[in-house]
Amino acid sequence: MKQVKITVLKTTLDQELAAEYGVDGLGPCPMLKPGQVFYADYARPDGLCDEAWKAIYQYVFALAHGAEDFRFYYGDWIKQPGIAIVSCNDGLRPVIFKLEATGRDSAPPA
Repeated sequence: MKQVKITVLKTTLDQELAAEYGVDGLGPCPMLKPGQVFYADYARPDGLCDEAWKAIYQYVFALAHGAEDFRFYYGDWIKQPGIAIVSCNDGLRPVIFKLEATGRDSAPPA
C-alpha cells in the first residue's frame, strides 16, 4: 500500500446559502487552510477534519491501493491518472482537496 498526498486547494463559502441558512458571521472552514498537506493510506491523518475524511477516504483508499493506473470515472472527470479533486460534504463551506498517488510506502500500523 502507498501513501496518498492530500493537499487543501481552497476553502470556500457559498454566500447565498450561508445568508439563508448559516449562522451570523459564518466564514470558510476555520480548521483547514489552503496549502496544507497531509499523507494518508487507510487511516485519517492527524489534523484532518473527521467529516472531510468521511467524504474523501474512499478515493484515498483507492489511490493507496493502486488506482493511479486508471482515471476516475473512466477519464470523464480528471484528465491526469493518479489524481482526484474532491471536497468535503459541508454544503455551506466546502473545502476542496487534491489527492495524489505517491510512490511512498505506507508505514505499518503502530
